[in-house]
Amino acid sequence: MDAALLILAVLTTLLLTGLFIDFAMGRGQVRVLKDVRPAQTGPPLSIVAAARNEARGIEAAVASLLRLDYPALEIVIVNDRSTDDTGAILKRLAASGASEVVSGFSRTVRPRLTIVDIKELPDGWLGKNYALQVGSDAATGDLLLFTDADIVFEASTLRRAVTLVEEQNIDHLAVIPDIVVPGVALNAFVAGFGVFFSMYARPWKVRDPQSSAHIGVGAFNMIRTAVYRAIGGHRAIAMRPDDDIKLGKIVKKHGFRQDVAVGRGLITVEWYASLGELIDGLMKNAFAGVDYSLWKVAGSSAALFLMNVWPVLAVFLTSGMTRALNAASVLLIVLIFWTVNGARVAYAVAFPAAAVLFIYIMWRSALIAITRGTIAWRGTEYPLSQMRANRV
Repeated sequence: MDAALLILAVLTTLLLTGLFIDFAMGRGQVRVLKDVRPAQTGPPLSIVAAARNEARGIEAAVASLLRLDYPALEIVIVNDRSTDDTGAILKRLAASGASEVVSGFSRTVRPRLTIVDIKELPDGWLGKNYALQVGSDAATGDLLLFTDADIVFEASTLRRAVTLVEEQNIDHLAVIPDIVVPGVALNAFVAGFGVFFSMYARPWKVRDPQSSAHIGVGAFNMIRTAVYRAIGGHRAIAMRPDDDIKLGKIVKKHGFRQDVAVGRGLITVEWYASLGELIDGLMKNAFAGVDYSLWKVAGSSAALFLMNVWPVLAVFLTSGMTRALNAASVLLIVLIFWTVNGARVAYAVAFPAAAVLFIYIMWRSALIAITRGTIAWRGTEYPLSQMRANRV
């Protein structure tokens, strides 16, 4: 047993050393959108967002869209079968479309706001994906920005993003938002989730055409309209609950140029308000993220535990060289956490707990889906068999 624990400690330390080097080298390669010069002009751009029961945040989100200072902008909001006040709020915002002056820029007319209502969901579609497809069909811009209905934008965000897209000849640009949650515990999990996401996506590699690394972000997926049509739009991912990142995957598979930026200070989302909301929200994607495979759930869980939880426990449960190597692994975990989260390194003390919670979410998502034969999201049940069939 002692020899096995020593071998495990050696392998974990080597693997975490490689991850830290990869993270440290990649950290400076991801652009910060706020550092990009805002464009003074650009191609016509359409924002498309799906809204289902978003009454809590829809007004602030749409108001921020209307304040965007991009000169050739239309906004298409698709009300996806909402049963709360979302529809009424959207109608009121559309009816109040008076002209306004946007401070600091030449646009003096509020962008066109179009509301599309969906009453029924066709078979073979997830609600959000169908809404985004319908919204994109109604859009007229040369660029499409898919976003969520609870995202708040700083006024110059689009002009900065278009500068990056045009100067770097990017076909698909994803931007990572600031995530706002209440309390220390949720903030610690969000910071840990950022590390897990970086391990999965390796954002600094997505612009490399030779790498299979890809990315998509629900808060900000900007894509050239011609490219979106060429890859089949959301029809190609009609039953994917992880539609945002799978959109990025099919962009990359078709050989188009992709990149990612950090939207710090420009794009904000108020994420889940409680631990229960967070668990429910992540469950819809957790099983999909491992291709609905219990073997991959087991493998991912084991890797998360052995790399992020066991080294901390082993510092107290082992001795000698095994303890020393596990202590080195804990230090490497903190350093990896720092490369992703910067000043929030204090949250690293909760990282093992975040890993355990993520393992729980994966298993709960998988077992409920298999037991029920469906995955539930926003009041609709979707057949697991159809979702499994939509492989990307």
